[in-house]
Amino acid sequence: MLIRPPSALRGALRGALMGFGSLIVAGMVVAPTSASTGEDHTVSLSGNFLAGHIAQKRRDLPAAAKFWGRALEQDSEDPNLTRRAFLYAVMNADIDRAMDLAEKFVSLEEKGPISNLALALRDAKAGDWDKVEARMSTLDGTGLNSFTKPALLGWAAYAQSGLEAGLAGLKPLRELGGARALHDLHAGLMNELSGKLAAAETYYLSVAEDDAGASLRSARVLGTLYERQGKFTEAKAAYELYLQEQPNSQFVDLDLARVAQGGTPPQLIQNAQEGVAEALFGIASSLNRQGGYETSLVLGQLALHIRPDFPVMQYMLGGILEQLDRNADAIAMYKRLPDDSPFGATAKIRIANNLDIIEREDEAIVILKAAAAARPNDPRPKTNLGDVLRRMEKWEESAAAYDLAVERMGELQPQDWQILYTRGIVLERAKKWDRAEKDFLKALELFPDQPLVLNYLGYSWVEKGLHLDRALEMIKTAVKKRPHDGYITDSLGWVYYKLGRYQEAVPELERAVELRPEDPIINDHLGDAYWRVGRKLEATFQWNHSLVLGAEPELQEVLHQKLKHGLVGNADAVTKSTTDGG
Repeated sequence: MLIRPPSALRGALRGALMGFGSLIVAGMVVAPTSASTGEDHTVSLSGNFLAGHIAQKRRDLPAAAKFWGRALEQDSEDPNLTRRAFLYAVMNADIDRAMDLAEKFVSLEEKGPISNLALALRDAKAGDWDKVEARMSTLDGTGLNSFTKPALLGWAAYAQSGLEAGLAGLKPLRELGGARALHDLHAGLMNELSGKLAAAETYYLSVAEDDAGASLRSARVLGTLYERQGKFTEAKAAYELYLQEQPNSQFVDLDLARVAQGGTPPQLIQNAQEGVAEALFGIASSLNRQGGYETSLVLGQLALHIRPDFPVMQYMLGGILEQLDRNADAIAMYKRLPDDSPFGATAKIRIANNLDIIEREDEAIVILKAAAAARPNDPRPKTNLGDVLRRMEKWEESAAAYDLAVERMGELQPQDWQILYTRGIVLERAKKWDRAEKDFLKALELFPDQPLVLNYLGYSWVEKGLHLDRALEMIKTAVKKRPHDGYITDSLGWVYYKLGRYQEAVPELERAVELRPEDPIINDHLGDAYWRVGRKLEATFQWNHSLVLGAEPELQEVLHQKLKHGLVGNADAVTKSTTDGG
């Protein structure tokens, strides 16, 4: 995610993540403890528990929710089952059921932080701020509560008693290590809602200073504030500061276009309910950056309950669902984003990428072509179209898509080495070596000693009998840059082999097999090298092992010939690992 939270908040939440994550994963191998009432019941409960556990490990959210729910039906008073059923109902956006389960869990375990948070959000959505205060006040101030409690109490106080009360409620965040940016953001939002624009600006500047301009949220609160005051130069500077840290981001394109036209954007939030949702976004975003995907998903779905139209949260949740391999769910989430959202254009690309992953390539291609036509200056749709076509091995079409992407990029920057490298691979597969070579060389101009490029170009030269000394040195450099990359190490060993330097090839290929023992091609290469140095029994073992590992049909045929006849003359392995690393 490019929606980066302040670094200090990420650090402060690290401990909270460790504790809070246990709400989801704790006790996963512990069987239900309640007494059963019969053999069939026991089997059903244990079976559903085990199925829920397996589904959870596989991150199959709907299945986990189903099986935990069934287990709970069999043992309705078990707080652990209630907790799990509640959490997975939230993650599946079954909020009505989640609220019922939250009520039940609170009756079994009064201090449950997430269940109480969920119920407090339900009260906040209804505008019942007294209930919000009563419920959150009962919670301790540890773990995740140390962030959610003052945030909700602050907004509850603001809604009921105004600015000063709201700021007083937020104060514990300011005193919490690493949470200053979260405090200052919400203090600024409260001041802005109250018409105290100078104070809001001071707080927003503090947030921007804390994250060094890297946070999209801080850029947008400050930029939109300036826009509403007619300070367009300052607004532009705020957005451009973000682009300095995230040069490939498209998220402020609409903001910059609006600044150029002198438009007036709405405030980031309109009321206290949206302030609560914003607080959950900040916390969830920080946890997400630390790999707490399930926890972030829970907070995010709860935030959407109180604020259904929340593009930045929807975009983040799409990314989380991708991380959980819930590609169809990610697509559905991205589709909720309107085209005129700052995330609308990127969401289209994300939809296409997820369609590609679940092998709905034709749909992905349609979306990417439409996106490319709608945004003729944006290289991303063409880049992603090239990626889809490349994975389909449509080399000519893929190269054509990359060509248009490169045209749209204008003057290439160092970070653009990757598209040249990728296009070079596609051109090489399309038998257009002259163009491919130029791309690899240009990529090295942009990023000298880039190991993937060094490896691919160096190996290609060796295969073609070109620039042998330079090629060998390039691959040696690539190995130094990535010493634990088995594919690149294999390249070095195989180049030694192709040059007839068999004794030097053996140790490199042995190390490659150590790094990538599951790769049939690398095992085949080692077998060939063993044969050439007279270690024929070991060669036979490696060839057999390559077969066991599931070599491709073409290689299988060659391996059978080697096992029958050995290496005859100059007959070697017919292929080279084609991964990005080798």
